[in-house]
Amino acid sequence: MNETEDDKVQKAYEALLTSYENSNHRKKIDIIQRAFKFADQAHKGVKRRSGEPYIMHPLAVAMIVSEEMGLGSTSIASALLHDVVEDTDYTVEDIQNLFGEKIAQIVDGLTKISGGIFAEAASMQAENMRKLLLTMSADIRVILIKIADRLHNMRTLGSLLPAKQYKIAGETMYLYAPLAHRLGLFAIKTELEDLSFRYEHPDDYKQIRMKLAATAANRGRIYEEFATPIKEKLDAAGYQYKMQDRVKSIYSIWNKMQAKKVAFEDIYDIFAVRIVFEPKADLDVKKQCWEIYSIITDLYKLRPDRIRDWISQPKANGYQALHLTVMGQEGQWVEVQIRTMKMDEIAEKGFAAHWKYKEHMGEKQEVQEQTELDHWLEKIQDILEAPSPNAMDFLDTIKLNLYSAEIFVFTPKGEIKTLPQNATALDFAYEIHSNIGDHCIGAKINHRLTPISHKLESGDQIEILTSNSQHPQSEWMQFVTTAKAKTKIEYALRKQRKSKTKTGEEWLYEQLKKANIEVTTQILDKFCSFYGYTKKEDLFLAFAEKQIELPDNPQKVLREKTDNIFVRNVKKIFKYHAKDTAETETTTVAAIDRHKTYLLQEEDFQKNFIIPSCCHPIPGEEVFGFIRDDERLEIHKMSCAQGLLLKSRYGNRIVSCEWAGHKSFSVPASVEIKGIDRIGMLSDITKVITNDLSVNMRRLTFDTKDGFFEGTIEVSIHDVEDVSNLSSRLQKIKGVKSVLRVSD
Repeated sequence: MNETEDDKVQKAYEALLTSYENSNHRKKIDIIQRAFKFADQAHKGVKRRSGEPYIMHPLAVAMIVSEEMGLGSTSIASALLHDVVEDTDYTVEDIQNLFGEKIAQIVDGLTKISGGIFAEAASMQAENMRKLLLTMSADIRVILIKIADRLHNMRTLGSLLPAKQYKIAGETMYLYAPLAHRLGLFAIKTELEDLSFRYEHPDDYKQIRMKLAATAANRGRIYEEFATPIKEKLDAAGYQYKMQDRVKSIYSIWNKMQAKKVAFEDIYDIFAVRIVFEPKADLDVKKQCWEIYSIITDLYKLRPDRIRDWISQPKANGYQALHLTVMGQEGQWVEVQIRTMKMDEIAEKGFAAHWKYKEHMGEKQEVQEQTELDHWLEKIQDILEAPSPNAMDFLDTIKLNLYSAEIFVFTPKGEIKTLPQNATALDFAYEIHSNIGDHCIGAKINHRLTPISHKLESGDQIEILTSNSQHPQSEWMQFVTTAKAKTKIEYALRKQRKSKTKTGEEWLYEQLKKANIEVTTQILDKFCSFYGYTKKEDLFLAFAEKQIELPDNPQKVLREKTDNIFVRNVKKIFKYHAKDTAETETTTVAAIDRHKTYLLQEEDFQKNFIIPSCCHPIPGEEVFGFIRDDERLEIHKMSCAQGLLLKSRYGNRIVSCEWAGHKSFSVPASVEIKGIDRIGMLSDITKVITNDLSVNMRRLTFDTKDGFFEGTIEVSIHDVEDVSNLSSRLQKIKGVKSVLRVSD
């Protein structure tokens, strides 16, 4: 390591010590110093892909843990040591001997999940996920440090190949950002989303960032005009506070543009106003929040449907604040967030910040706050008790409870339960107890009888109706949203299947015995073959469920030689595959270099790459490739939901792709157009499409009401430039107010 690198490392280390010394933690400098020296020596001579000394990575992770999460010396030391066991010859036992059992446990937990949540094989992914969750249940600091590790990797993602960037960004968006959200790490969750978006949609990211910069001065002026009268009133009321404007994240803006199908200029809540105050000692905190609310609503007109009271009922991740939306001086809606200093730190640093405040709380409050975290971890443990045998289903089940909006519902006795949005009465039943869920036949919601599939809304009071004769059905999987309910239903269905299979086996053995047929493996294979089953268990289950019947004389099955069910099915399969093989043998798939950007040439369409129906990417859009089993590339939009799963599950198959020119073949696209109706409007629109542009109109739907019109135009285009030209020309028609491409 040269002198410049030594200086860089020393500077980063001193910044870490300064951050820790400025915190409210008990000062245990010695353990941090020893951990740094040990890690520095262990990683000496090793470089990151960016070319900087490897020790800079543990230092950066430790800095995030200290500065952005507010954790103490144990977590900082563990962050400094988190890669030592993974990347060097030192063992967990060495760490324990030098730094004690607690740090060794945390480092061991981080080492077990060091390959990332997602390894190459699906079963390994699920296994790593289980390890992470089990370790997290033992010590939440493991997952907090892992999130810090991922955040630094995302901040330094630029040094990696594009395909690797897509894989890591996909993983981050799929699981790490939701985990950060669930643990209340708002600032980190936002940055993880923005960084993932930056690498997956660089052009969109750049455009929104430029528009935010261009409108910053105007936003600043609006904020000052809006905030000045509020500040005067707060000062007069004697509050100690800080007031600032908070700009919506780039990813959030883009997400809202997609969901609402609107342009950047039409997002009204790009910035919000946040008031963070130090509560007066002699008044109830909740009353003070509502007093500030009254000051604001005395000055500005309230939008009643946008009040969010997360002080009386905090979110499950600990978030507390009072949100309201009011009309500003220039006719725009402005969201105002009201929080205390403590609420603000918990909002930014999540559960990590809870611990800081526990030291100053009474025992009752401490128990209450601990229960909130324990409740979520108990749900995770419930899922781990009966994991799905399908590895990827298991990951999806876990993810269900991470990122969903929440509703608050009540038991008949008035106890509050938190559930994800779109949860049903059956979800609620399983939330109460798995036995109640298994025997649920319906519910009374607000004293009205409803089916188990009924979707709940915040404020509903639910009484579950049960019957001992009721048992979980396979269609119940369509009625539930929560991971807990899905896992319990799957477990019950597997038990039912096992029991029915045993019943079917006993029945078949009895029938064969009556027919003087000795049961052997060969005999059972013959019956499986006759009925078209590959497994004996499936045969037994089919008999138990009366899906198939045994002939009056079972000996007929043994005499059957050719045209049975199985043979007929096999003939169909082979006939299909023979045709498929004949077609594919005529085309040779070129080998794809996974480390280079693949150019999507027109002549390779269908031969080397295909366009799936899930997202219909258009030439010119940001895309990536997924190598299928037949070695052809499947081309997906960066924003494709199916593509996100592929990036997070099969990172080794992801390929960076770029479009070449495509002008021979056409792809479908839809454009939504809105405006003020007038005579000749439809004629002007069709004229632009048919006469002025080189696109073919496939379909046009047009609807007018109260002087306004909405229409959808389906066209065949060659690339994204055609859509852009079409939108631009339509926008110039008198009366047209918005033109947007409809995404799939």
